[in-house]
Amino acid sequence: MKLQTPIARRAFRENIWMALDTLRNHKLRSALTLLGITVAVTTLIAVVAILMGLDRNVQETIQGFGTNTVFFSHLPTGPHFGRLSKEERMRQPISYDDYVAVRESCTACVHTTVSIFGPDLNWIRYKGEEVTGLDFRGATGEFFSVYANAVIARGRAFTEAENLHRIEVVVLGEDLAKALFGRLDPLGKEVNANGHSFRVIGIFERPKAGVFGPSGNDDRRVVVPYWTFRKIYPLQKTHGIRVEAGSGQLPLAIDQARVALRRSRKLSFDKPDNFSWATSDSLIRDFHQIVGAVALAITVIASVGLMIGGVGVMNIMLVSVTERTREIGVRKAIGARRSDIIWQFLTEAMVLAAAGGLVGVVIGYAISAAIRNFLPSLPTYVPVWAVVLAVAVATSVGLFFGIYPAVKASRLEPVIALRYE
Repeated sequence: MKLQTPIARRAFRENIWMALDTLRNHKLRSALTLLGITVAVTTLIAVVAILMGLDRNVQETIQGFGTNTVFFSHLPTGPHFGRLSKEERMRQPISYDDYVAVRESCTACVHTTVSIFGPDLNWIRYKGEEVTGLDFRGATGEFFSVYANAVIARGRAFTEAENLHRIEVVVLGEDLAKALFGRLDPLGKEVNANGHSFRVIGIFERPKAGVFGPSGNDDRRVVVPYWTFRKIYPLQKTHGIRVEAGSGQLPLAIDQARVALRRSRKLSFDKPDNFSWATSDSLIRDFHQIVGAVALAITVIASVGLMIGGVGVMNIMLVSVTERTREIGVRKAIGARRSDIIWQFLTEAMVLAAAGGLVGVVIGYAISAAIRNFLPSLPTYVPVWAVVLAVAVATSVGLFFGIYPAVKASRLEPVIALRYE
């Protein structure tokens, strides 16, 4: 056994060198053979990079709202596909009275805030600069306590007194403030938002992963006091309630808030909730389901490419067996065993496929880097496990599709093989 192990290792190294020599001698043929594997691995690496980057970004963004909070709205929250059901379309929006009911009944809630949104309120202007695609809302003072990403970088938040007295003040997102004011100090300046003037009193700190909403990854938040919003835009009725639970009390807070909402919305005990709720964990879980479905679809598509590449490897190995029939005969005549011949051609097939996988990894990584440079809002990255898995799968394809040519080569009779021209 001590003698066989070094010999086996030497034979394995020799097989690899012979396989690499074959690649060098038949560059074009090898490249065409590996095209299917390379394309499949490139697709997998590029898609994994995008999905992993997007997943990290979404998780950081969702957790920026607060990990111990729950959001209530009258329509489903988070990823939603297809048409709303009739029951969902008939739901009454969340009202301010619903918010009051939750605030007064939820003993497990540390903070409770209500936001009112304006889907048609989408532009803001300062002198000659204008920005559209806003996350425009009115909120109570506890908004800055409930939302973990509502951190004031400069200035201050509005007070509850300013809210009750309907003072026209506003807190702007960092990216929005830079777009409107450039290097000017925005504090104390008057901006025109959807035809109404507001005085800037604070600037939000930009969240690390951006924010949700029509602004994409840019921080274009425009937050004004709730009653100021209601005074200026009395026809807007789309409310959302977010509560922050005490430590370890999120399930209890959800139950208490649901009971309060059902009572406020006059639902009998036998009827389902006519509102929806979501936590950071539930939103992340829903997003992972979407990512999983996309990953499965891409895996199926890439598998077709790997199969095509595997068939190419088998064809090229059959050609190689035919071309080297005389060589096989010589090796057998001087004592090579069937297993030696099998491993010689299996190693060549695996090296061939692994080379295609490595090229695919390099191209996929280059695509990931290009996306990261040209689209900073999509911070792609290639995990190590994806590289290892891609190369391992490509090598396995070479192993599987190289078995038949290798076995065929090992079964050649030495006398017949030596006579082959």
